[in-house]
Amino acid sequence: MIRHRRLAAVLCLVTALAMSGCFMHPPGPSGGSERSTPPKRPNIVFVLTDDLSWNLVKHMPQVLGMQRDGLTFDEFLVADSLCCTSRATIFTGKYPHNTEVRTNFPPDGGFQVFKEKGNEEASFAPFLEKAGYRTALLGKYMNGYHPNDTQGTTTPYVPPGWTEWQVAGNGYAEYNYNLNENGRIVPYGQQPHAYLTDVLANKGIEFIKRASRSSKPFFVEISTFAPHGPFIPAPRHAGLFGDLKAPRPASFNEADIRDKPSWLRSRPPLGAPAVKRIDEGFRDRVRMVQAVDEMVGRIRTTLEELGRDRDTYLVFGSDNGFHLGEHRLAGGKMTPYDSDIRVPFVVTGPAVPAGRRVEEPAQNTDLAPTFLDLAGVKPPAATDGRSLAPFLRGGTPRDWRQSALIEHVKPPPSPHDPDRQDSAPGAPTTYNALRTREVLYVEYENGEREYYDRTRDPQELDNIYGRLPEQRRRQLSDLLYALTHCSGADCTTAGRAR
Repeated sequence: MIRHRRLAAVLCLVTALAMSGCFMHPPGPSGGSERSTPPKRPNIVFVLTDDLSWNLVKHMPQVLGMQRDGLTFDEFLVADSLCCTSRATIFTGKYPHNTEVRTNFPPDGGFQVFKEKGNEEASFAPFLEKAGYRTALLGKYMNGYHPNDTQGTTTPYVPPGWTEWQVAGNGYAEYNYNLNENGRIVPYGQQPHAYLTDVLANKGIEFIKRASRSSKPFFVEISTFAPHGPFIPAPRHAGLFGDLKAPRPASFNEADIRDKPSWLRSRPPLGAPAVKRIDEGFRDRVRMVQAVDEMVGRIRTTLEELGRDRDTYLVFGSDNGFHLGEHRLAGGKMTPYDSDIRVPFVVTGPAVPAGRRVEEPAQNTDLAPTFLDLAGVKPPAATDGRSLAPFLRGGTPRDWRQSALIEHVKPPPSPHDPDRQDSAPGAPTTYNALRTREVLYVEYENGEREYYDRTRDPQELDNIYGRLPEQRRRQLSDLLYALTHCSGADCTTAGRAR
């Protein structure tokens, strides 16, 4: 009862402050209105990568071309920097506390939990298909999904809402995987032409060509396993970037971590062998995304040749980021720091202003309602995110969120988890975090806190929580509580405060 009273009181306060205008940015140049009218039923091509961090984009000329020709969300933040939880949020538009997918595997996450909690029916695909869209998913689905699993049917399982389904289970090594191709299992071997990113590129191009001959609009998600470890590039790229080193921001091998939480504070500085491995890993990640970048270029060329670039949105992004040396951390994710939670998202398409940068905080909760909104479908009331379509049309909503929620449950160690390095001892403990353009605030389950002034300290080096006034501490904690317990429209209301 006390918990519900606190939530009601916090939401009441947040609502009052939002209505008073205390947390509202002034409207952008367009005053929140749309500058032009896109097609009523546009096509959507969604390229979703795995663990692609911002520091890789400078090595991707086709994605840089998308930035020149389209819109970049500079503050796109994932609600949890972990594959399965992020993808559950992307499909449904709900925070992890509402999808109930908190880790990669049962009992707290994975494909089976995603399915059992009704998230497949709540995903955007069934709504798009019902609205007349031809839908396709190519590549990665959810951790724990096996292509040959029948789920009680007579053929390999295909979730509802997908007109075409060509999905792998464990494709991280890029070779020797199986695809469930519309209910038929097809094995792929070790030949160069079986490199998974290239296979997905070819299948994506084929789908776009077939779908373009139909009067139906189409949606296709091409979901790569790249550049997730073990960092295997295509053979044609394996010898590139021989002298490249990982970026060395101020947070790299951070000199003083005495103010960091206990899970991080005991880490020794990275030695020369560790730094060498980091540089080698970064080179292979850059090599690996070359095939992804080529796919982006092929998609754009195909759309132009077919004349479909005028009625098709191309969305490029990542499910989460990746740290590689920041804050003394070797390769991994799951932290609340920007290396992990702030990811690239770029959009081109009809009415999208060229070269525009959006600084307002966007989240992966916003993708499902965006896809539905672009298709003319009203998002379900239980959706926690909001449509990004006004940004794509040149506008800036007056009441857009100021605060983004990040929530993470530390997964138990599992030999089957591709991200097991982040569930080992010394990995981040369970936490909830609040991120605005100006601050990062983190509450750990053991009572530890972090607060960074991102305006003065964008690398998140100086934890100044101990210097905050008590009133500000209570305000942050109450707002974070409201966000971690919100659902639907309540999340919009709570997110307007900061």
